[in-house]
Amino acid sequence: MRIKKKYLFLKENSKTYLLISLIFSLTFYIIYMLNCIGGEATMLSNIKGVIFDLDGTLVDSMGVWAKIDSDYLTDLGLEVPKNLKEEITHLGFKEVAKYFKKRFNIASSEEEIMKTWHDMAYVEYKNNIKLKSGAREFLEQLKESNVKIGLATSNSYPLLEVCLKSNDIFHLFDSITITGEVSRGKDFPDVYLLAAERLGLEPKECAVFEDILPAVKGALSAGMKVFAVEEHTVSEEEKAQIKEIVHEYIDSFNDLLVN
Repeated sequence: MRIKKKYLFLKENSKTYLLISLIFSLTFYIIYMLNCIGGEATMLSNIKGVIFDLDGTLVDSMGVWAKIDSDYLTDLGLEVPKNLKEEITHLGFKEVAKYFKKRFNIASSEEEIMKTWHDMAYVEYKNNIKLKSGAREFLEQLKESNVKIGLATSNSYPLLEVCLKSNDIFHLFDSITITGEVSRGKDFPDVYLLAAERLGLEPKECAVFEDILPAVKGALSAGMKVFAVEEHTVSEEEKAQIKEIVHEYIDSFNDLLVN
């Protein structure tokens, strides 16, 4: 009889212990989720507009341009310099054409060079270049929160347009700004300031998402909050420098989604 009572006592206490454990686990989970949601809200607090880079940030396209540059020079019988990417990555479409013509002494005009690149890239942007993970969902959440959305890119309008439309996100943007509309590349604040102006916002009310160091520095010099997005073509050394100066470095847009 004494053994049976002891068994019942232990059994009841085991149930109580299990119930308490479940309550504590559930409580900690709720606190964790609230902190996550609150954290994302804090990251974009006081932000009324978000300005996105296209290539390497919203879409996975950097490898395409490296191939186009390489193929273009190879077709002309020219060697591809090892430092080419570092030299041109922050330049606008027309600036790169000007750079190529001067550095490689190309007979074609800048306009002809750009047309050749455009023709090489158009099929890729229309059919093959896709959004990075979580990008669409993050854009949609911003839209639902009445945050204005802008694009600031070094790409050409025809290519960005076909890319955004083929990925069904063109309609989410309130403004589009390209570096060809300003006098300097993305290592300067000009394109970001114009993008903010077109959104009807002050620089301090805007956040920028970029993937490369020169562009990050340009956006910071515009007085904006800057987030960097993981890009596999960026060197570890450059990533380390980016992480030191940005407000936040994310592995993907999934990190910012609020469930």
